[in-house]
Amino acid sequence: MTTNLLRQARWHRPLLAFVSAMAVLALVSAIGIVVDQRIMTGVPIWLKPFKFSVSFVLYGLTLAWMLTLLRRRSRIAEWAATVVVAMGVVEMTIIVGQVLRGTASHYNETSALNSTLWQLMGAAIMVLFAAHLVIGIAVVRQPIAGRAARYAVLLGIALALLGMLVAIPMTQSGQAPAVEGIAGAHSVGVPDGGPGLPLVGWSTTGGDLRIGHFVGLHALQVLPILALLLSRFAGRRLDEHTRARLVLVAGAAYGALTILLTWQALRGQPLLRPDALTLAATAALVATTTTAILTVLLRGRRPTTTPGTATVPGATSQLEVPA
Repeated sequence: MTTNLLRQARWHRPLLAFVSAMAVLALVSAIGIVVDQRIMTGVPIWLKPFKFSVSFVLYGLTLAWMLTLLRRRSRIAEWAATVVVAMGVVEMTIIVGQVLRGTASHYNETSALNSTLWQLMGAAIMVLFAAHLVIGIAVVRQPIAGRAARYAVLLGIALALLGMLVAIPMTQSGQAPAVEGIAGAHSVGVPDGGPGLPLVGWSTTGGDLRIGHFVGLHALQVLPILALLLSRFAGRRLDEHTRARLVLVAGAAYGALTILLTWQALRGQPLLRPDALTLAATAALVATTTTAILTVLLRGRRPTTTPGTATVPGATSQLEVPA
């Protein structure tokens, strides 16, 4: 038996082509990190295209898969996905081009050309945001088999939008450091390029707005994976309604965590050095989420079966994997 997750479907070809190109770019960037000794804002100059290309691989592949879940073909969603590809190409072309020129792509207004490229990136991101929203509306308008699966996909899309929105403070004039020609920053309270966590580079001395941005964007993968795991490992013990409620709780907690991480960053705190207020807010979120999960589980029901029949866990959901 094949799974619906891996079934043959109308995969969006432009997205798949884009994902393939980004996978190649990720490999090239990884090589560049090793062989190119240039440093930009405290990290290897090829680290930014590496991180962005890997992120686009995950994002593009997830969107392409989500489009296959629609029972009816949506040309509007497909066109919006093509726009996403086009804007991704614009953004990555500028990022790689600026690496080749040996200068920064983000917040760079040190010359007329750099300023134009930065503004073009900003416009591309706004268009991508709108296209992502259109895809979300198209998904809402069509049924997805299985309530848990539907909630996971819809919340994933919505929280990815939130992840894009929490990046806006990076581009605000008040966030810009006192450096001529620099129009924004991802660090708060310290200059960009200071000490950071391995690979991701998140500041260890001040706040970093990239953390909430990263967490919010990847709800697109985390929540569907959660729905899949609930189906695979709890499908015999929890009915579809209970699993759907657990996904809703997880989505609410995930959104609150994204906002909490952004709030912490805006107050200039490193991720691993929270103050008492941040710890209290985190404890409240954990307690609330735990209480909600226990409440859902206590009210949950086992899947029912009729005499002489067997229940296939999550047989109604396109995110299900048979035992």
